[in-house]
Amino acid sequence: MRFIIQRDHLVQSVQDVMKAVTSRTTIPILTGIKIVASDEGVTLTGSDSDVSIESFIPKEEEDKEIVEIKQTGAIVLQARFFSDMVKKLPSDKVEIEVQNHLQTVIRSGNSEFNLIGLDADEYPHLPQIEEENVFKIPTDLLKAMIRQTSFAVSTSETRPILTGVNWRIENNELNCIATDSHRLALRKAKVEFDSSAHYNVVIPGKSLNELSKILADNNELIDIVITENQILFKAKHLLFFSRLLEGNYPDTSRLIPTESKTEIVLQTKEFLQAIDRASLLAREGRNNVVKFATLEDKMIEVSSNTPEVGKVVEEIKGLSVEGEELKISFSAKYMMDALKALEGTEIKISFTGAMRPFIIQPINDESILQLILPVRTY
Repeated sequence: MRFIIQRDHLVQSVQDVMKAVTSRTTIPILTGIKIVASDEGVTLTGSDSDVSIESFIPKEEEDKEIVEIKQTGAIVLQARFFSDMVKKLPSDKVEIEVQNHLQTVIRSGNSEFNLIGLDADEYPHLPQIEEENVFKIPTDLLKAMIRQTSFAVSTSETRPILTGVNWRIENNELNCIATDSHRLALRKAKVEFDSSAHYNVVIPGKSLNELSKILADNNELIDIVITENQILFKAKHLLFFSRLLEGNYPDTSRLIPTESKTEIVLQTKEFLQAIDRASLLAREGRNNVVKFATLEDKMIEVSSNTPEVGKVVEEIKGLSVEGEELKISFSAKYMMDALKALEGTEIKISFTGAMRPFIIQPINDESILQLILPVRTY
């Protein structure tokens, strides 16, 4: 195998596939990156057996030559050394050549590295996915949906299913739900789907976060294929496979209250900053709890009290306050996470009582919802 490649394209592809490579693996060859040179271009693959990423670098793009293939072939190189090396090469062009006994020479400018490679035939094959039921979604929408839900997944392995985001697809609508049993994030969107099939799968939150980092910020459509235990995201020169979590996701629809006793409309930024200030003292305590109470004349009091540190009280004016008086306590961190996920300058919070879950939504936008369980302090 021998080819000459533009360094910046190689660096970008290596960075993408490195997101799937881990040093903690039971299969030693997975600590490497598989490089395949074919007549069409160069393909790089990284995997940790849960997530696999394949990045393709075409021979030419927009009439500019990127790769010059001298001889086709394949090799697996140690990911950590190879990725560090590629970033620091001196010249714009890199030549990679595999000599006898898997000895790999990497030349750039006046520097030359020798790496001992591994046999590419021993690298596990990527899942073969039948592309029957493909649905499409714009990349920027997919990234927004991941950002607005994946933060709410559980970090505890006691209930592994909650470490994932539940995707439900029916009637050309995608519903993403994440919960750690103290809060819940929900986001809906229309998708292009030719088939009438419906899906209910759980994707590891970690996989979605890695995917989001790799995808470009554009509105090109990305193809998504779901099988029994794998999901494949297909972008322009990128394949991203992730294992699905096994088990049934709990039915969350009954958690979401349909009526409310108190409705408050607030300015998102002002409220977020007030919660942030109140949490400064709450952070010292174990639980980071902030108290929230309605006053007269649409005023809201946000306060926190940590006996050994001190207390903070702040009043903010609501845009509208309707319904019963209310005193409630909740985690400042959960509230700030929820507010950061919402888009829009104004939010509506619907309460059904001091100990019932409450909902936060942007004004006039039903497609996104955040739910938080209060903390008992009063």
